[in-house]
Formats: sequence, structure tokens, C-alpha cells
Amino acid sequence: MKGEKLNSFRKFAYDIVSVVVCIFFLTPVLWSVFSAFQSSGNLFTFPPSFDPRSFTLENFRAVFATGNVPQYALNSFIVATLSSLLTVMASAMAGFALAKYKFLGRQFILMLIISVLLVPLQVLMVPVFLVLKTLGWVNNLIGIIIPPAATATGTFMMRQYMVGIPDDVLEAARIDGATDWKIFWRVILPLSAPALGAVCILSFTWRWNDYLWPLIVINSQQNFTLQLSLANLIGTNTVEWGTLLAYATLVMIPVLIVFLCFQRYFLKGSLAGSVKA
Repeated sequence: MKGEKLNSFRKFAYDIVSVVVCIFFLTPVLWSVFSAFQSSGNLFTFPPSFDPRSFTLENFRAVFATGNVPQYALNSFIVATLSSLLTVMASAMAGFALAKYKFLGRQFILMLIISVLLVPLQVLMVPVFLVLKTLGWVNNLIGIIIPPAATATGTFMMRQYMVGIPDDVLEAARIDGATDWKIFWRVILPLSAPALGAVCILSFTWRWNDYLWPLIVINSQQNFTLQLSLANLIGTNTVEWGTLLAYATLVMIPVLIVFLCFQRYFLKGSLAGSVKA
């Protein structure tokens, strides 16, 4: 009985701590969303007013008056979607080769990929930019789609997850006459759905929220992403905080939708790194 009471108390304590941590991390986000519906006069009042009658949509109207927001949203969607698809496929193929094929230098290649995580992005910016300039991809959406598509994180996650897939499943498929390509498409990818979902969420979030690399590559407003146009709301001497918070609220919505669609895969896939090689 004492053991059951102790376990119940621990579970209750963990739940309380989890709720407190969630509130701690969600408070800035909820405050930003709430403030986006406040007028400029009520934005800095303390204590803040929670009266629904004070809510207004004037900040959201101001957002669409700042520029071609639908075009910026389309650019961000194209970049995040295409880059995420490329990341998922490249990571899955590389992870499959490193997990299920035995060849000379496999461990060295794996360590080389992992070591890329230690290299700061700032070190690679200049050489990658010079390559893009040679290819004519500067000020082009393809210049912010292709370079970040192959990620060491995605490859490592997919490899670790695929290590846990029994080799007997692959051998059975080979006995049935399946080629390696069919095994990859018909066996490996369906079994790796949790890891694919996790990599997809992470990649889409990274590409959607990316600011630094598009800032370097893109120099015309027609090709701006939402993050670049959002940064332009910060003036030299003044900042329209209501408009800025409303814009940030709109930018968060697609990432939230993607997470809700793939959340059941995210936890399983994010734990793939715990599988022993």
C-alpha cells in the first residue's frame, strides 16, 4: 500500500511540475497572441485588460497593409515545403544506406556526418554563397531551398531509427524477389513513418523560421519570405508593436498546423536516437 501511495504521489508531483513548466514556456506565446488583438492604447497598460470588448482587428489589418503578405506567405510555403520534402528523402536514403548496408568506411562516413553538427553555420556561409553565385541562384528561392535540404540531424535520426528495423524483414522481402529500391519504398519508408514525421516537423519548422540565410541570399522584396518581411516592421526609431505581434501570430499558425498533423509521429521519431547502433 505504501508503494502504491508513493507512486501515486510521484505521478501527481510530475503532473504538477509538467503543468508549471508548460505554463512557464507558453506564457510569452499566449501574451503575444493576446496583445495582437489589443489596440495601441491598451497594449502597454498594466495590469493588462482581459475584457473581450477591448479586442480589435486593427493590427491584423495593418499587417496586410505593410506589403504583399500573400506573396511572402507563398514564398515561405514553397521554401519550407520543398526543402522539407528534400530533407526527408535525402535523410531517409542516407539513413537506410548507413543502417542496413555494410561497406568499407561506413562508420567513418557516419562520424563525418555527425561531426558536421559541430560546424557553425557562420563558417559555411561564405563558401556556400560563392557556390550559389556561380550557379546563378542568388536572389532566387532555389538558393534557400537546396543548401539546407541535406541535414546531418535528419540523417542521424533516420539512421538510428532504421537500425531498429529487423534485418529479417528485409531478407524476407529479398526472398520474395523485391529489389533494394522496392524494399526502401515498400518496407523501410512505411516502417519509418514516426521518424519521417519527426524529421518533417523539424525541417519545416527550421525552414519556415529561417531568417539569416534568406537575408543573405534574397535581396528583392518579390522573393521575400515572411521572416524577412516581419523583420522589416522594425524601424530605425520606432516599432509598431501591435502590428509586429499580429504578424508574428499569423506566422506561427502554419507551424502549429504541421505539428498537430504529425504530432503522433513526433514523439516516437524523436526518440530514435536512443536506439543503440
